[in-house]
Amino acid sequence: MSAVPLTPEQITTESFRMIEAEVGPHPFDALEWPIVRRMIHASGDLEYTRLVHFHRDAARAGVQALQAGAPLVTDVRMVASGIQRAVLEQLGSTVHCFIDAPDVARMAQEQRTTRSACAMQKAVAEVGPAVYVIGNAPTALLTLCALTQQGHVQPPVILAMPVGFVAVVESKEQALTLDVPVITVRGRKGGSAVATATVNALLLLAQQG
Repeated sequence: MSAVPLTPEQITTESFRMIEAEVGPHPFDALEWPIVRRMIHASGDLEYTRLVHFHRDAARAGVQALQAGAPLVTDVRMVASGIQRAVLEQLGSTVHCFIDAPDVARMAQEQRTTRSACAMQKAVAEVGPAVYVIGNAPTALLTLCALTQQGHVQPPVILAMPVGFVAVVESKEQALTLDVPVITVRGRKGGSAVATATVNALLLLAQQG
């Protein structure tokens, strides 16, 4: 242990150095790698180097969307709460999450589906094109995929990172059939921390210009 405590910036720098050393050569370009590196940093899981997939130049699409001030839509509050608001505001963007809206709960009861699915319906209707970030619920991603395929929305990029077992893999593979840019984690892994890390990496890249 060092006698002098490391600053948060020093910890991050050292973490990135260790990730770089352990990963070695990788297939990601200059925009993609900072995103994947932050995902590994958030999860402690080097396996992400073989699971992360960028569809239709999604890293560039995400950066450009945020530089243009595109809003963000998240499926759960946990993702929204971890986003770097100062950078978001500097870029002129906003974040929306409808999971706790009273009408969403009512819709879920009426439709006999999940609040996450209904929250995506509400987001598409009220926000429209946005950077959609799915870090928890596969039903949210499946609903967004269906609405996109039906022409109700054309997201500039989708971050498809639900986690778990039921319909998780299927929802991600469905997202990769869309004619829109997608960043996803193939398989069962993902989650709110990884989705948030992806958003923050895109925000920092957008801020840097």
